[in-house]
Amino acid sequence: MRSRYLIPPMILILLASLLIFLGGSKERRGEGKMKEVPVRESVIAGSWYPGDPAVLRKEIEGFLRKASPPPVEGELIALISPHAGYMYSGQVAAYSYKLLEGKAFDLVVIVAPSHRAYFRGVSVYPRSGYRTPLGVVPIAEELTQKLISSPLIEYVPQAHAQEHSLEIQLPFLQVTLGDFRLVPIVMGDQDYYTCEELSRAIVKAIEGKKVLLVASTDLSHFYPYERAVALDSVVLERVNAFDPEGLSKDLKMGKCEACGGGPMVAVMLAAKALGA
Repeated sequence: MRSRYLIPPMILILLASLLIFLGGSKERRGEGKMKEVPVRESVIAGSWYPGDPAVLRKEIEGFLRKASPPPVEGELIALISPHAGYMYSGQVAAYSYKLLEGKAFDLVVIVAPSHRAYFRGVSVYPRSGYRTPLGVVPIAEELTQKLISSPLIEYVPQAHAQEHSLEIQLPFLQVTLGDFRLVPIVMGDQDYYTCEELSRAIVKAIEGKKVLLVASTDLSHFYPYERAVALDSVVLERVNAFDPEGLSKDLKMGKCEACGGGPMVAVMLAAKALGA
């Protein structure tokens, strides 16, 4: 005989009330935060990259002149770029951003990891803009609002407040693209489920638009050279094979390291869905 478990009516009422509260909690939390969203000011200009606009532009142009990436056939949909200070990884980033010269993108979606704030799910900065010494990059509000309709995505102010990995991509984009609008995304969770859901939300939000996707990540840190090369080679093999699921598994099993592993996986999944 199959066992049955009866739940007292009062507990059922409490559970129903809890579900109603949880179901509306995202909207209620979001309403207060979204009433006034200021321009997100730079927190790393003058330290991670030059704070003087002329010096910053000159430095980026110098990086770009020295970069000679291999030619890419077909339409450019997405790229991966590091997020250390420019003195460490600016020249490496230039190999990605060099590919944007002569191209036009009105919209850029940047997916970055969270280094300083712990939160569940994914955060998108919903409106206003991001400021760098080169000016304010406006937010593509019609897209951020679509993303926030996803259960995993909301606006978490602390996710963006001190995060460097997203901001540090912007000056390169400002120099290579000029004017564009931004969808700034920071991932709190980087598991494969979150990556899949985020990629689906991005693809749905940008349907019919020409958009550049950018994944922000560094690779291994503080290892002897041979060990770092071995770890980083695992990431490169998965990226070259265009295997986001395999990359996610390798990261989970500790076969490689990338603080922006989730952003890479999410962007690769979205790029695949967009025809890459």
